[in-house]
Amino acid sequence: MLDLKLTQTQQETQSRASAEQEAHVYEVIVLGGAPAGLTAALYAGRAARKTLLLAGPYPGGQVATTELVENFPGFPKGINGAELAQRMQRQTERFGAQIMMDTATKVDFSTSPFAVWTDSKTYRGRTVIIATGAFPRRLGVPGEAEFFGRGVSTCATCDGFFYKDKRVVVVGGGDSAIDEGLYLTKFAREVVVVHRRDQLRAAKIYQERAFANPKMRFVWDSVAEKVLGDQTVTGVRVRNVKTEDTSIIEADGMFVYVGMVPGTKLFTDQIEMDERGYIVTDSHQRTNVPGVFAAGDVQSPDFRQIVVAAASGAMAAIEADRFLVEQSNAT
Repeated sequence: MLDLKLTQTQQETQSRASAEQEAHVYEVIVLGGAPAGLTAALYAGRAARKTLLLAGPYPGGQVATTELVENFPGFPKGINGAELAQRMQRQTERFGAQIMMDTATKVDFSTSPFAVWTDSKTYRGRTVIIATGAFPRRLGVPGEAEFFGRGVSTCATCDGFFYKDKRVVVVGGGDSAIDEGLYLTKFAREVVVVHRRDQLRAAKIYQERAFANPKMRFVWDSVAEKVLGDQTVTGVRVRNVKTEDTSIIEADGMFVYVGMVPGTKLFTDQIEMDERGYIVTDSHQRTNVPGVFAAGDVQSPDFRQIVVAAASGAMAAIEADRFLVEQSNAT
């Protein structure tokens, strides 16, 4: 009788431990707090799924540093990027998603539930939606790293105010470079755009505004070779890619916009990625690991639009919900 009683006690203890462990398992864990992640958490929460969003220290991503968003539906006069991000966050919280200002440092997709670690805690989820975005690429030229934060930047809306009545160099010719360059003209006396081609890649509306702005000057067919300075930036050495001639542009700062790098290092050897490091998904946001989905710039580098990221986040959450229903029906 004693042995039987002990066995029953052990079973009850194991049952309680199992129940406690189950209570700490999320149905959906979303990694990344930019529009794709916020929208995914919104949809998952609205589907009554126990949802955790690990948003990182600065929710909103790049949109939060954008002065004016003019192409997101529903705002005919545009909206400040930080305000748009805040609205998305409030709406996500309204539907019950738990938002933590924390960042994943390690994942394990080989077990079920999946494991996600931060510096302080381990979380488990039946599904995971990766929306860790992409980040500005660095030039990798001498002086760039040592002067980063002391004259070198990738965020005009963050640092533009410090360049009032000064000259700055913007490296790049796409939408981000020209949009941020136009923003810098609010403060700087001159914005010098250095572009490796003889024409911009930015959308026509940005080009028209840039060419019409008297504060913007263009250095074509050129690349930045070295950042010059002492305590802070004093200039940028550039090289003409056609003539190989070099020259120095005296400047107080340099802003770099030469593409993006996906935030996928964390997932190496965990899921399939392409040769550039972007996560491979099918048309339903599914990765090669059942139950793991991806959304936003981390898997779609071709558009880089807020509305596209938000849409892919919604799709990923819908598919995660369908996956959970299928798993429930199978048991």
